Amino acid sequence: MLSFLSKRFLSAIPTLLIVITISFFMMRAAPGGPFDKERNLPPEIEANILRAYNLDKPLVEQYIDYVGNLLVLDFGPSYKFRDFTVTDLIFEGFPASLQIGGMAIILAVLIGVSLGALAALKQNSGTDYAVMGIAMTGIAIPNFVMAPFLTLVFGVYLSWLPVAGWGEGSFYNKVLPVIALALPQIAYIARLTRGSMVEVLNSNYIRTARAKGLKEKLVVNRHALKGALLPVVSYLGPATAAVVTGSVVIETIFDVPGIGRYFVNGALNRDYPVVMGVVVFYATLIISLNLIVDVIYSFLDPKLKVS
Repeated sequence: MLSFLSKRFLSAIPTLLIVITISFFMMRAAPGGPFDKERNLPPEIEANILRAYNLDKPLVEQYIDYVGNLLVLDFGPSYKFRDFTVTDLIFEGFPASLQIGGMAIILAVLIGVSLGALAALKQNSGTDYAVMGIAMTGIAIPNFVMAPFLTLVFGVYLSWLPVAGWGEGSFYNKVLPVIALALPQIAYIARLTRGSMVEVLNSNYIRTARAKGLKEKLVVNRHALKGALLPVVSYLGPATAAVVTGSVVIETIFDVPGIGRYFVNGALNRDYPVVMGVVVFYATLIISLNLIVDVIYSFLDPKLKVS
């Protein structure tokens, strides 16, 4: 196992370097600069600002300096958020994104797997059609429509929950953002589970288990469900990273102080270090979660060997 983890870690380094390289040069290729909105700066002051942030150097030299700083986990200062480094901004916003994203994924797995398994066991019945219909609705309706709808119903009309704000991490302030984030994931997971479960239920080893006289509940829980979760686990790697790093729309609508708002503001203001820092953080999270997925695979499917 240790050898497997070491090889995957080493193979992840070139992938991360490619992501950093492409993101770095794409950001610099975009029109405009971080200080273009400053009013009528004298040339000498503008030159001093560029020199202070090493923006007066050739692009390749800036890239080499940036990669060198990353090796010591230095993401650099923000151009727009005064007195804050990129590391400060990421670790300030990430806890909120982690909380609502983590809760959304857990909720999505619990409900999505249950609904998908139920639909598979009731294949081509009214229950199956109802679950898949709900799943398709969850996929078709985007977050920027569902989030205001939830706010209007549960926050304005019923006055059950706060419509916005973080409230120092109050549980009630998290309910609507978590539900809005979880609904599309519930739909995707339900469809994946249902499709995989139907295939597994028709496989030879399930027929063998039934022929041996095992109870249907035992066949489903111990054998069928375990095999049906493989594509779900595969999907959860990048899905968890995407949800945990925060949905820009959800964080904006519910005024969640997550990492997404810094990414958007950084992109709009050409705050290169902030955008690059979030991209590197996001890529590292995806690589780490995919590695965890591979390890979980080996426990779910004995035929897969980590070696």
